Amino acid sequence: MFRLLLRSEEQVQAIASLGSTFNLMDDVHTNVIAGLAMDDGETIAAWLPDAEAEFGPSDMVVPVPPAPPKSARAAAGAVAAIENSFFNSPDITVIGPEGKRMPATYVGFDAATGLSILRLTKKNEVSTGAFKDEAVITGEVVLVYAPAPVPGTRPVVGNGLYARIGAIEGRVQDVTTAPSGGIARFRVRSAKFSHANIGGVATNEAGETIGIVDGLEGSEASILPAASIRRAARRVLAKQASVPRPWLGVKGEPITALNLDQMLNHGWEMQRAALLAGKHRGIMLTSILPESPAAKAQLRAGDVILKVDDKDIQTADDFTWWLEQAGPSSSVEFTVARPDRVAEEAVDVKLSGKFDPVLSFSLFRRGPALRGATLLNQGIETVALRPIVAAQLGVTAGLLVVYVEPSTAASEAGLQAGDVIQSIDGKPISAFKPTPQADYFTFEVVRSKQKLVVKVAAKKN
Repeated sequence: MFRLLLRSEEQVQAIASLGSTFNLMDDVHTNVIAGLAMDDGETIAAWLPDAEAEFGPSDMVVPVPPAPPKSARAAAGAVAAIENSFFNSPDITVIGPEGKRMPATYVGFDAATGLSILRLTKKNEVSTGAFKDEAVITGEVVLVYAPAPVPGTRPVVGNGLYARIGAIEGRVQDVTTAPSGGIARFRVRSAKFSHANIGGVATNEAGETIGIVDGLEGSEASILPAASIRRAARRVLAKQASVPRPWLGVKGEPITALNLDQMLNHGWEMQRAALLAGKHRGIMLTSILPESPAAKAQLRAGDVILKVDDKDIQTADDFTWWLEQAGPSSSVEFTVARPDRVAEEAVDVKLSGKFDPVLSFSLFRRGPALRGATLLNQGIETVALRPIVAAQLGVTAGLLVVYVEPSTAASEAGLQAGDVIQSIDGKPISAFKPTPQADYFTFEVVRSKQKLVVKVAAKKN
């Protein structure tokens, strides 16, 4: 919740109070949504938009060897309920179509699709069925299953939870083909759709699963198809942790969307620009982020990427598709046309990964910060504590760590979400001034009311 607040337009500056209705050590109950049971009898794919923000990308190892799913079915009436102790691994309950409650673990989050992958603690706890890979046809009737209002009122007995999964009928409006063949996604229209349907499971009239709703625009729902869901599950299960979206660090426009003047402004000569535009392919890079994989590969604004691993690129969707298939931390070969070179060039690029590519705000906008540098640069997200709240956590003042990015020096040094940073290099947060040449930051933190010292290697810009 704190991470979501930090992203909002009115960013939280500090935690001023925590009443009896919000105790950091109590369980927090979050998403209830339709889930998709894969055919291995133990894997569940679900759209849980708060999971990555609330739990962070999972890097825990689940002691179950991965078994890539081949098919799946929509569990009409199945819901997943997540309960999470503060900053600990979430406890998950999956409720089957017959009302059976099954414990599960959170394996991880697939940033490319937005899906979370869950694992039942007991294999074959849910039945399996058909997961349709055949072509979806424009005009075809589709049923979308999602939580629906419960008519009337029901008494709450004990800790009982009532939920109703309803079906909304729609029709396929258009189908987008993937560059590799098959379906990239398709859109379904219904006047009854609302944002509550995002994450809903889509089936055809025969009851075969054909996708999960991952967006809504007006009365049209965008459906993530079966093949994409399978790939997401395989990625997370193979790593047994969250998988970031491949990151290149560029902005660009398809050649087909540009006029010649825009190409000339990036250094292209008229004749070559007209020749390239006439081929209707390629993405022209308009900016490169410093220290990004693109910058390290010597890509420049004005370069036109024609191919990814020998696959022609015509649209931005093509480009994104092939990068996602390559995956984070992989190497790809771009075929590049450059304004100052006659011949095309092959450029090898080592992709990176990002869970939160939209994070660009400065730590100065939300309270005390490293002056001249930011904790965000170290992969650390924090929020300031007012004295009354700090006292509840066993400190007098400080920054509450709400997230530590995996694979960073801070994560490897052992800094954890839930820690309270009291000082850096022996100085209070408000008085600290970093030394640009520093190799390490020494954090004095309080964890579960115990003082610790965490030494973190400084990230060089």
